Amino acid sequence: MGRYLGPVGKVSRRLGIGISPKGERILARRPYPPGQHGRNEKRKQPSEYGQQLMEKQKARFLYGLMERQFRILFQEAERRMGVTGDNLLSLLERRLDNVVYRMGVAKSRAQARQIVNHGHITVNGRRLDIPSARVKVGDNVAVHASSHPSAFFKTLKGSGDLIRHRAPDWLGFNAVQIEATVLSIPTREHAEPEIDPQSIVEFYSR
Repeated sequence: MGRYLGPVGKVSRRLGIGISPKGERILARRPYPPGQHGRNEKRKQPSEYGQQLMEKQKARFLYGLMERQFRILFQEAERRMGVTGDNLLSLLERRLDNVVYRMGVAKSRAQARQIVNHGHITVNGRRLDIPSARVKVGDNVAVHASSHPSAFFKTLKGSGDLIRHRAPDWLGFNAVQIEATVLSIPTREHAEPEIDPQSIVEFYSR
């Protein structure tokens, strides 16, 4: 599957939310829409469709999915028992790249995706280099033993960031071993609070 490689600053300013640490920095400096007249343009109240589209785009860009990937995931959420919007956010949270991000190993989901792609992550002791792979309760996600001596992970451990990091309560995180066990299925409360899942459901139900 592809991934978004465009300017995160423009997207962050258009959506009014930082989709990555870089996007947050750019939005803090220029908190207005992109474009020639962006500085003088007040954020207009979008139409109902525009609001639904914006919520869908927020979720898609925050979790780093292309449109086709996102639609397929939504269709799976629809087929599951329960509330479709909550199902969707739970499925997004259970992606392997998101788990690595929630562990504090990466500063962004894009970086987490790269770490997974490069084979640094194992699930239940086996290397897994598919960022979209989905974890389940009981799975153990860890940094591969051969990756610990690398400069990146040595710096990460030496910085103390992992010790200070607070992983969500659905993950049992061991900062010393850089591993986490999936304790439960993440719920709506564990996902990004800026996203309105009901608007996404309404967008795809039009």
